[in-house]
Amino acid sequence: MNHEKTCVAERCHFTPGDYIDQKWKVKSFLGEGTFGQVFCVTDSNGKPYALKLLKLWEVIASERPNLLKRFEREYETGQIPSDYLVHSVAKGMVRGNSYIVMEYCPCGDLNSALKQTRVNLPLMARQVLLGLRDLHANGKVHRDLKPENVLLRDSSHAVLTDFGISGDQNNRLTQRGWTGVPQQRFGTIAYMPPEQVNPKRGNATVLPTTDIFSFGVMMYQLLTGNLPFGQLESEADVPRYVNNVQRGNWDRARLSGSDGAKWLPVIEGCLVPDFRQRLQTIDDVLKLMPNPGASIPDPVPDATRFNRDASAGLLLRVMQGEELGRTYALNSLFSDGNTIITIGRASADTWNSISIEETETCFISRQHCTIEKDPGGNVWVLRDGQFRCNCEYGLRQHSLFPCDRCNIPCSRRNRMQWKNSLNGTYVNSQEVGTYGAAIKPGDIISIGDVKLRVEGA
Repeated sequence: MNHEKTCVAERCHFTPGDYIDQKWKVKSFLGEGTFGQVFCVTDSNGKPYALKLLKLWEVIASERPNLLKRFEREYETGQIPSDYLVHSVAKGMVRGNSYIVMEYCPCGDLNSALKQTRVNLPLMARQVLLGLRDLHANGKVHRDLKPENVLLRDSSHAVLTDFGISGDQNNRLTQRGWTGVPQQRFGTIAYMPPEQVNPKRGNATVLPTTDIFSFGVMMYQLLTGNLPFGQLESEADVPRYVNNVQRGNWDRARLSGSDGAKWLPVIEGCLVPDFRQRLQTIDDVLKLMPNPGASIPDPVPDATRFNRDASAGLLLRVMQGEELGRTYALNSLFSDGNTIITIGRASADTWNSISIEETETCFISRQHCTIEKDPGGNVWVLRDGQFRCNCEYGLRQHSLFPCDRCNIPCSRRNRMQWKNSLNGTYVNSQEVGTYGAAIKPGDIISIGDVKLRVEGA
């Protein structure tokens, strides 16, 4: 989608029989959310698809660029090769409004399926986890996992959907009040972990453990018909519910039955309030899952998707962020004699080996983290923070040279010191801290809202 020359967004009203963009014939209307409408459409051969139309005519001009970027990311996420994700098929624009065409799942969502017929819940849950594992391996976090976002491709095959914000009535865009403090719309809070609910923290760093917590809430709800942390039917229920989430107070007794008891270990591991103590990876969750009683493909991540051989060095690939797809070969950054690699937000007054563009959120510190290579081997260590000169601006990397701020060398009083980032640095779901952690191909580095995958060079 080329949004630079987007025409004026006109109000659209499509009914069965109409054509969208002269290509997709509307078969039926499926639903509407804050930012989008969803239709069942057919192509020229009569094959059905789901088309999600962004209602740009209802969005003020200043909010459109970020919304369009997130819509583009939803399309890109749907192109991840996975048997457990809804696939993106096409994209386009009609009357100034962007749309995405996706595969159509005729059997509804998991919540509806449970009400209408008996399903193999352990099997479906395992498929949900495999979809999350594919997302996480590609540097994505779903952030809005709930039964309505699990569709059935057929009666025994669950797939994840809604990787963006347009089709969700309770949107994932952070809403800010006049005080500048993020505010979340009521509804999605039922599945949010404490670190996501905290309004002062907003959406600074979202980790795979966010989805793991939501999975625990979802499975508890599907098993018992209730939310784990109590009633949540009105705004008045929110403070008590959030307090229970933060304290880890949930009703285990409802899982005491024969079916529920076998789910207790996995749900307990998912609902730990402290994300550091929670189950850390999807593989950790899979190990505790009840036996589905049916065979299910559990593919090993395809080694051909990226190079896992680190013998020639490492590179970082942007998997989520404004520079999606860009790579940084670490060996080449050592070629000028540097012994460390510094990473931070692109800024005119701060120098970094890797300067990451981030104009939407600014969750990346200008002096965010450091990568060092063990001179005696092939071990690469990622550390949070950087060693910088202690001047009043705190931006200089070396005390002997002037910077753009004051244009004079630092005095001896401005000694070098280690400065940590504001939002932390994470490998997979683990915060690395000042002392750091070794990185290897396949690891996902989270820096603010940007995800970098470690690959072999």
